[in-house]
Amino acid sequence: MGLIGLGNMGTAIAERVLDAGFPLVVHNRTRAKAELLENRGAEVADTPGQLADRADVLVTSLPDDAAFEAVAAQVIDAARPGIVLVDVSTVSPEVSARIASLAESAGVEYLRAPVSGNPTVVRAGNLSFIVSGDRETLERVDPVLRAIGPTITHVGEAEQARVVKLAINLMIAVLAQVISEALVLGEASGVSREALLEVMGSSAAGAPFVKYKTEPLLRDDFSATFTTALMEKDIDLVLDAAADGGVELPLASEMKAHLHAAVEAGYGDADFISLFLYLRGVTGLDDAASNISNATDQQEVLR
Repeated sequence: MGLIGLGNMGTAIAERVLDAGFPLVVHNRTRAKAELLENRGAEVADTPGQLADRADVLVTSLPDDAAFEAVAAQVIDAARPGIVLVDVSTVSPEVSARIASLAESAGVEYLRAPVSGNPTVVRAGNLSFIVSGDRETLERVDPVLRAIGPTITHVGEAEQARVVKLAINLMIAVLAQVISEALVLGEASGVSREALLEVMGSSAAGAPFVKYKTEPLLRDDFSATFTTALMEKDIDLVLDAAADGGVELPLASEMKAHLHAAVEAGYGDADFISLFLYLRGVTGLDDAASNISNATDQQEVLR
């Protein structure tokens, strides 16, 4: 197997693959990240094209449309017919469709397989894949994907997985804003953050996301599992997809404004739950902005 893109998610995926005993070839724009995995038994390829020549299944985990389209085009240009390209990034249906056309022309099989989860979820073995593409191709790579995460949901033959992933990220962004508003309301009224999160987690509103974020919120730990800037990027993709579909999404438009304001206020590299810090600041509660210093080391970007 080959893997391109060693951000937070890509690195966690690589670790799972190596732990499962699969041979792995990796490439990253900054070689130092790849060399860390070389010490664990991975091979390192100098270019995406070189990697495509060494692997039958190639996974890409990249931060945005531009990175994915550039890398995928290089891979497809160098790939042998029959190689399977599995992309786990969150990218637009439009770019994904262009890559699908290139792949078909080159005899490369292509699965859109964005994931639901963060690096902690990956390392715990609980990652979920949302997949669209040919079912027989999915069956071929099933053992590799299940070594990374146990849940695979096939949602269609074309770009459906991209839309499902964007829909899930819209829901998560809104949850982060709702949690932030609830906490600000509670703290402004004398309710402790700990007590409110405990009640939230055991209530009808206690989605898994609430539980994931409880401990970091209690520790004032806003180091990024997924940055505010990347969530803003994903909401931009949601709004573009909505425009293409001829629908209006009022909450998505509102989330764009909240996320953009938080990025402009300096929280772009923090985890997107720093929407809470931003809201505390603009509503006049105790300034927690100093905690941002914990959040600048673990960006989900390709370096």
